[in-house]
Amino acid sequence: MPAPERLLTAPRAALSFLTLVPADRGDITPSDVGRGIVFFPLVGAGVGGASALAAWAAAHVLPPAVAGLAAVAAGALLTGALHLDGMADTADGYGGRTRQRALEIMRDHSVGTYGVTAVALDVGLRVAAVAALVVRPHGLLWLVAAGALSRSAAAALGVLVPGARPDGVGRVLEGAGQPRVAVAAAAAVAIAGLCAGWPGLAAAAGVAAAAALWGWHCVRRLGGMTGDTLGAASEGCEIAVLLVGAALG
Repeated sequence: MPAPERLLTAPRAALSFLTLVPADRGDITPSDVGRGIVFFPLVGAGVGGASALAAWAAAHVLPPAVAGLAAVAAGALLTGALHLDGMADTADGYGGRTRQRALEIMRDHSVGTYGVTAVALDVGLRVAAVAALVVRPHGLLWLVAAGALSRSAAAALGVLVPGARPDGVGRVLEGAGQPRVAVAAAAAVAIAGLCAGWPGLAAAAGVAAAAALWGWHCVRRLGGMTGDTLGAASEGCEIAVLLVGAALG
């Protein structure tokens, strides 16, 4: 592959890994995804921007709550509800009393009571937060900050915390290296600061603390991260940032 074309493989890998945008032409490898984590915050910011645009358009003719639903729908369409699925599977895993049983439940594609409850709470909190933000000047920029910070947190956990399964999706990120994590984190913090000022930086600090606590919990309970727990981390951090925005923005 020509050198200029190769340079674009990492950002295409990040886009393909995190969204349904058809960026993979059959030439992307797991190592490309690992190298692409530096672009995770940019992809997340793009998804957040698309959700913000959907909410902004809907708010011109519909109530704020419907604008919130439009934002959630736009994000789900762009990502294939990938992280929401991880949240549901992770919640269902709490029905397993042992590590092995929890991992088995999480691998099952069916959704149980815990998963349905988690999805309902996830969507409800997102809609409420966006409804509060859409009526404020520049409030929807918090969606951009949330998208960047949440994807950066997932990237860091995927690289810095060992995988719970030898063949799990989360293992794709393990070889990316700490320098790329630092670049991704710096990019996410910069985006949060530009979009939301000092409250955005405060949210970034909170996301870092929450991600560290989640990684510690997953190691103790499951032996490490899985693709589902990475998705749950992304969802949880994104909702947390939106709630901070609704409270402080």
